[in-house]
Amino acid sequence: MALTDLKETSYSVEDRVATITLNRPDKLNAFTVRMMRELLAIFAEIDRDDDVRVAVVTGAGRAFCAGADLTAGGETFDSRKAGHEVGVSGHRDGGGQVTLAIFGCRKPVIAAINGPAVGVGIT
Repeated sequence: MALTDLKETSYSVEDRVATITLNRPDKLNAFTVRMMRELLAIFAEIDRDDDVRVAVVTGAGRAFCAGADLTAGGETFDSRKAGHEVGVSGHRDGGGQVTLAIFGCRKPVIAAINGPAVGVGIT
């Protein structure tokens, strides 16, 4: 995913600080498959970019993250139905994949929790 295609997150770098904003304030930044893909792409870019020294993750609006958005149904985050590749990633839910991307990032990651953080939002 190209970082120019971000819809549910935003990403900027200023003074060597990468800022990632969960950007679904009308849904309290509830976590979706699209948001997962965007975050995976962003953390891969942060890890590659030698000009970035630290990353800050925050939420737009009054919440950090309300957890998983279940409005698409119970199979939304079913790895088998999402067509994930075989391997560690294929055995993780979306939140687990993002957690592993953050853990694997060689830059410090700060959570600027600006309101409620539920489920995947507190992981």
